[in-house]
Amino acid sequence: MSKLKVTISGIEFDAKFEEAAAPKTVAAFRAQLPYKSQVVHVRWSGEGVWIPLGETDFGVEYENHTSFPAPGQFVLYPGGISETEILLAYGGVHFKSKMGQLAGNHFITLTSNLDKLAEIGPRVLWEGAQEILFEEV
Repeated sequence: MSKLKVTISGIEFDAKFEEAAAPKTVAAFRAQLPYKSQVVHVRWSGEGVWIPLGETDFGVEYENHTSFPAPGQFVLYPGGISETEILLAYGGVHFKSKMGQLAGNHFITLTSNLDKLAEIGPRVLWEGAQEILFEEV
């Protein structure tokens, strides 16, 4: 069985898919692996980084959705009143956009190096966009 690894700005994290709670979101994202992009700091949500995805359509609806992801949780907002995006909480997050409160599908949880999360946010905030890579190994 493969493991999920997420690397952000050179820091590696073990992770797990939330398959039981968000099976359609996990399947849609897993089909994109390996997935490489950049994270930028959130504007309205608090202590988080996000991957803006514009009009990308993962073909999923809400499942296991939350407006308050915990540190280490990834959510996928499938689009609607704001653009599609993936958000990672590294601290306190109240997920929203300039249009108001949003909810995203919690589909990945980091399981190692959670103490390193606190490095990610300030680095992205002060140094700019950072590379992120999701891969099954």
